[in-house]
Amino acid sequence: MDQPGLSARCAWCGTDPLYMDYHDTDWGVPEWDGRTLWEKLILDGFQAGLSWITILRKRDSFRSAFRGFHPEDIATWGEADVLRLLADPGIVRHRGKIEGTIASARAYLRIEAREGFSPYLWNFVGHSPVQNQRRSMADVPTFTDISVAMAKSLKSEGFKFCGPTIAYAFMQATGMVNDHMIHCPSHVRVAALATR
Repeated sequence: MDQPGLSARCAWCGTDPLYMDYHDTDWGVPEWDGRTLWEKLILDGFQAGLSWITILRKRDSFRSAFRGFHPEDIATWGEADVLRLLADPGIVRHRGKIEGTIASARAYLRIEAREGFSPYLWNFVGHSPVQNQRRSMADVPTFTDISVAMAKSLKSEGFKFCGPTIAYAFMQATGMVNDHMIHCPSHVRVAALATR
C-alpha cells in the first residue's frame, strides 16, 4: 500500500532502479504515436501471467527480436519467424503470444488504413487523458467499463492477449488514464502533458 507523503513516488515501482526510472520517465506519459502504442500493447500482452518488471528487463531483447516492432514487417511473418522467436532466450517464448503478435500486426494495419491506430484507441477516452485522483493503490481498479469496451473492440479487430485487465494496464502505461497517486510528483507532471 502507498504511504502518502510529500514527493512520494507510487509504491508499485519499489526500489528497483530500472522500475523507478520507468515510473519516472515513461509510465503514464500520454503516447500519441500509433506504432509506439502498438508496441506497448504487444508488450502488455506478453506480460499476461507475468510481472511487468519481467517484460521491462527483456524490453530491449524484445525490440531486437521483433526487429523494431514495425507492424508492416511483422504482418508478413510466418512459421519460420515463429520458430526463430521461440528459440530466442531473450524474450518470453510463448507460441500463442508470438502468433498473436503477427495477427495483431495485421489488425493494426487494417485499423491504421481505416482511421489511424492512435485515433482509434484514443477515441475510447474521448481523445484526452482521464485525470484520476488516486490516493492509494487500493483505489486503482484492475479494469473499467472503458477497458472492457477497448478489449472487446480490439478482439473483434483480430488482436490477441488483450483482455480488460491488459487493456487497462495499457491505458495506464500510455497515459490514457493518469493513475499516478496524487501524492506522486509524476501525477502533476503527467497531467501537464494531457494536451497535444
